[in-house]
Amino acid sequence: MQTGSHSEDEGYLDGQLLVAMPAMGDPRFSRSVIYLCAHSSEGAMGIIINQRAPNISFTELLEQLNIAPTEDRISISSGLSAMAVHLGGPVETGRGFVLHSADYFKSESTLPIDESVCLTATIDILRDIAKGSGPNKALLALGYAGWAPGQLEDEIQSNGWLNCPADPELIFDPEVDRKYNKALGSIGIDPIRLVNDSGHA
Repeated sequence: MQTGSHSEDEGYLDGQLLVAMPAMGDPRFSRSVIYLCAHSSEGAMGIIINQRAPNISFTELLEQLNIAPTEDRISISSGLSAMAVHLGGPVETGRGFVLHSADYFKSESTLPIDESVCLTATIDILRDIAKGSGPNKALLALGYAGWAPGQLEDEIQSNGWLNCPADPELIFDPEVDRKYNKALGSIGIDPIRLVNDSGHA
């Protein structure tokens, strides 16, 4: 039960979505939706959930990591071969991070973020997904987005990001291209109406 755990951490946004504003100056984060996995006085870490990694499929990634050599490809279900690999952010882009439903949990490697979403960053989860014993819902990303202490707060203050509650349906929606508009819609914002400097007096 996680409900009262944030009383001393009021104002931290872990478990929420960050939605890039049009004013976002960094092209790596343009129109991005980020699920914040950790946010504290020590900084923040999140996974971009709406950018596909170009030129790599889940099965190719399994091959590169020697989890499923080419000869085993035949046994990987078609759903898996269609599973997208996402760009999770510009930090540690050679490392895989899996956001997933809470039905999968390894005590030594899974970080529960809220009651319905967890993060696991070990090869074991990729093996389990390939074998069909992984989580019910999963989003695989290479790399993550990271912020130094106070940096995310500054970016929010200067209109770089909006934040909103995270809906697992949106996080795991296979239609990557609609996540940005859906996230804005969830807080009642029409993306067409967004102006670059909204909120400045």
